[in-house]
Amino acid sequence: MNTARKIVHIDMDAFYAAVEQRDRPELRGKPVIVGGAPDKRGVVATASYEARQFGIHSAMPAATARRLCPHAVFLRPRFEVYRQISRQIRAIFQRYTEQVEPLSLDEAYLDVTDSTLLHNSASLIAQDIQQAIQQETRLSASAGVSYNKFLAKLASEVNKPNGFYLITPDQGPAFVEQLPIGKFHGIGKKTEAKMQQLGIHTGADLKNWPLERLLQTFGKVGQHFYHIARGLDARPVVSERPYKSLGSETTFERDLDAVDEMLQQLQQLATDVVENLQRKQLRGYTVTLKVKYDDFQQVTRSQTVAQPLLTLQDIDRWLPELLRRTEAGTRKVRLLGVTVSNFAEPASTGGMRQLELF
Repeated sequence: MNTARKIVHIDMDAFYAAVEQRDRPELRGKPVIVGGAPDKRGVVATASYEARQFGIHSAMPAATARRLCPHAVFLRPRFEVYRQISRQIRAIFQRYTEQVEPLSLDEAYLDVTDSTLLHNSASLIAQDIQQAIQQETRLSASAGVSYNKFLAKLASEVNKPNGFYLITPDQGPAFVEQLPIGKFHGIGKKTEAKMQQLGIHTGADLKNWPLERLLQTFGKVGQHFYHIARGLDARPVVSERPYKSLGSETTFERDLDAVDEMLQQLQQLATDVVENLQRKQLRGYTVTLKVKYDDFQQVTRSQTVAQPLLTLQDIDRWLPELLRRTEAGTRKVRLLGVTVSNFAEPASTGGMRQLELF
C-alpha cells in the first residue's frame, strides 16, 4: 500500500446554538433552536444537544420542532457573529497546515500528511486543534482522523460532541462494512429507503453489489457507492487557490417541498458564499442555483448581471427567480446549492492584495 494520506475533519458541535449558549449563560443546559420563526414556516438551522434529545434536527420545520419541544428557546441567526468566529477558527487551522478546505462556517477538512508538527501525528494535531478552539473561542469541536475525506468525516461523528476518533488504513474497510447504510455521509433518507428495500442494510451489503449493478440501479452515483463501500475516496483536500467559482450546498435530512423553506435555506447558503467572496476579495458576475430533486435528477439555473455580486442582497434578489425556473415546489428537493462565478480582477484598489514575498 502507498503511504496513506492523513486527513483531519473538524466539525463544530451545534455551532450556531453553541455560540448563543456561550454568549447568553442563561441558555446553557436549555433546548435552543436557531433558525426561522415557528409561526412563519421557518426552518431549524441548528439545534442544541438539549433540543436534539427531543428528535429535533436541522432542516426540520420550526413548527414541528415547537410541537416536539414546546419549551425550546427559538432564536434568529446572527450570521455576522458566526462568520467572525469561523474566521477565528480557520486562522487556527492555518497554524497547522495550508491545506485547508472549508465546507461551511462550522466544518473543514485539513490535509496534514506533510506536516512536521507534533511528530507528524495527525491524531495529536487534531486534538491540539480541538484544545486551541476550546481555549480561544470557548466552543467545542469534534475531530475525525483517517486516510481519506469520507472516513475522516464519518470519524468526526462517532463521539460527538467534543469527540475524537481515528480510523486507520487497517481499520477502514471493516469500519465501513459494519456501518448502517443510513450513517453513510451522502446517502439520504430516500436512498437509504431504496437500499433497504433492495436488501442493502450495511456497508458489507453494499460491498457485495458489483459495480455494473450499482450503476444500473443508482446511475452515476453508483460508482461513488462502489468506492466508499470499500473505504476508498481519492478526493483531494482543495485548499484556497485561485477559484473559477465559489459555492455552498447542502443535502437535507428530509426532502423539501415548500418553496418558502427552500428560499430560507438558499439565503443561508448565499450568506456562506458572500462571506467567502469577501474574504477572498473576489467579484463575481454570475450566480447559479443548483437543485437536486428527490429522484437525484440535478438541474442548474444561472443569471449573469452587469454589476458585481458583492452582498447578500445582490445574490438574494435573484434566488426566487432562479428557483421559479425549476420544478421546485411541484417536485421534492433533496439538495440546494448557490454558486458565484465569472470573476473579475480583485476588487478595487482598496481590495488589492499585496503579493507575498515567499
